[in-house]
Order: sequence, then structure tokens, then C-alpha cells
Amino acid sequence: MPAWLDTSIIIIALATMLVGLFGLIIPIFPGISVIWLATLVYGLVTGFNTLAWILFAIISTLAVIGVTIDNVLMNAKAHKEGAAWTSLALGWVGGFLGTIFLPPFGGLVAAPLVVLLVEYLRQRDIHRALLTVRGLLLGWGASFVVRFFIGLAMIGTWVIWAINK
Repeated sequence: MPAWLDTSIIIIALATMLVGLFGLIIPIFPGISVIWLATLVYGLVTGFNTLAWILFAIISTLAVIGVTIDNVLMNAKAHKEGAAWTSLALGWVGGFLGTIFLPPFGGLVAAPLVVLLVEYLRQRDIHRALLTVRGLLLGWGASFVVRFFIGLAMIGTWVIWAINK
């Protein structure tokens, strides 16, 4: 493969991974999946040797951990504060729709507002509803930090792969 093409593939893969990494700021953006898909496409385009398969397995494991931790941390804190699972599901839908109709940060506003509204209607207590939203936001913050470092680890593992290709 010509050097210019190899360099172009690396730049495109890295740029896509960075979009995934910084997309993690938006809670419903699948940044971990974007990073994983970029590594998969990179491997399909450049080929897999033994080291590549090992590193891709590590990246895949990190992706599964990242997605799982995302769901656990984001919802567990809000649920611990008293949120019903239906409120969290409706908050997710609100966040999804907010991101689609008011990108890029509409989801960041819509999800907590939906959870606040649903929890207020459910509990008839604004203080409890606000505690639930606080739990949701703390969960988002913790989830972002963990997912960001997992994303960095995935990209770092891919860099080892790209350098040793």
C-alpha cells in the first residue's frame, strides 16, 4: 500500500475515533461504539495479523465494559435516589429526541427535564424529583469520566496496533 494511502487511512481512523471520544459528552451519542467501529473498519481495510487480532480483542473487551458501565452508572445513581425505571426510560427517549431535534445539546437539557417532570408527576414532591435529577446528573458525570478514559485506552491500544502494523 502506498505511504500516502496508509497515512490517509490512519488519519481518517484517528479522526473518527476522536469524534467518538469527544462525542461522549452527549450522553446518548454512542462514542464507544464509534471508536470500536473505526478500529474494525481500520482492521478490515488494512488487514488483521496475530497482533491485530489480539489488540482488537482488547479493544472489543474495553468497548463492552464501556457500554455496560455507561448504562449502569447513568441509571443506578438516579434509581438510588428514587427514580422509577420508567422515568429513566422516558428520560432516555427525551434525550434522544432532544439530540435529534435540537442538536447537539438538546438531549442534555431534555433528558433531565423529562425525568424531573415524570418524577414530579409520579411522586408529587418537587424536592424528591430534584434529588432524582441530581442523581441522574451525577451518574452522567461519573459515566462520562469512566467512558472517556476507556475511550482513551481503546484509542491507545489502536495506536499500538497502527504503529506495529
